Amino acid sequence: MKKTYDFCIIGAGSIGLPLSYYLSKKGVAVVVIDMLASPGRGQNRSAIGGIRATHSDNAKIKICKESIRIISNFKDEHGIEVDWIQGGYLFPVYDEMIERDLKSILDFQKSCGLNIDWVGPKDVGELVPGINSDGLRGGIYSPEDGHASPLKTADAYYLLSCRNGVEFRFREKVTGFDRKGGKIRAVLTDKGDYPVGFVVNCAGAEAREMGGLLGIDLPVYPDSHEGGITEPVKRFFYPMVVDLRKGPTSANYYFYQNAEGQIVFCMTPDPVIPGKDIDCTSQFLPEVTERMLNLLPRLRSIRVRRTWRGLYPMTPDGLPVVGYDVNYDNLFHAVGMCGQGFMIGPGLGKILSEIFIENNLEYSDILDELSPYRNFDAEEKLK
Repeated sequence: MKKTYDFCIIGAGSIGLPLSYYLSKKGVAVVVIDMLASPGRGQNRSAIGGIRATHSDNAKIKICKESIRIISNFKDEHGIEVDWIQGGYLFPVYDEMIERDLKSILDFQKSCGLNIDWVGPKDVGELVPGINSDGLRGGIYSPEDGHASPLKTADAYYLLSCRNGVEFRFREKVTGFDRKGGKIRAVLTDKGDYPVGFVVNCAGAEAREMGGLLGIDLPVYPDSHEGGITEPVKRFFYPMVVDLRKGPTSANYYFYQNAEGQIVFCMTPDPVIPGKDIDCTSQFLPEVTERMLNLLPRLRSIRVRRTWRGLYPMTPDGLPVVGYDVNYDNLFHAVGMCGQGFMIGPGLGKILSEIFIENNLEYSDILDELSPYRNFDAEEKLK
């Protein structure tokens, strides 16, 4: 007789890995299925590592505050290094409209318990020595945000989950579901089937295809972004620097100095580049380096080691899709992280484990705001 799992998680990435660990801590039987060869090989390995609670909506603030609490204590709690640095997030401002927009959400952010405020040009210059002072109006700074290694964090959660008995099935593609009425009885793959009590869709960029196997139309549409990393140099700044001004073919860009001293950077294309193409382009590096050097000229002599391209599973309003499916009483979606799965994952994994096992009602506002059945009319201002 085949083993029946309490939970089947589809996707061993930024959300599925933490969730598998926090569920396993509560003593339930968990299997994780992923079509790739190892944990964190989808969007997680393309993440650049920022973790911020500086958002403009309650749900993401609440989730990411928990992520920061978890990751900032990870080494002390588990004895595993994930390269957490609490350098903060800095949004330097050179544009009056951007200043107005950022200041307009400050009171709300503070009401959600964020340590965040407007700082003057002198403070910005002290946080990032050498930053271009021409036209600098000041900036928004949130000192409790930070960054960590996506690769080390994924490996850490995988190790902890395995220690707790979570079973992982890599190189297996979900091909369908055994259903009866409004219940999923088993998850079917190209290598077998898994009887299950509850299914969690954490399929990242494949979320919409996964929903399609069940006749569900999930509003998750991947687009591609590129990132890069330099050689290591002696540390000269700590924050994640986010420039919200637009470039010729881009919106914002952002960069920070990691635990090894490397500058890690990314840029948001404008217009977006829809689809799942992850081949690097020839346009990215010239534009992002020009923009970064204009902002921080002392980056000029640092050599770029490599670039890469990854996917942002986007939703129409820039907010994740997190909630129970109305068609099946044992199906839950945790998808559409809009490129922020790494910073959302630890907090959301822990929160969902408490919702599933303990029916914790403290987080009902998160499920309401991120429901798969919301109208998607709003827009997250800091997505």
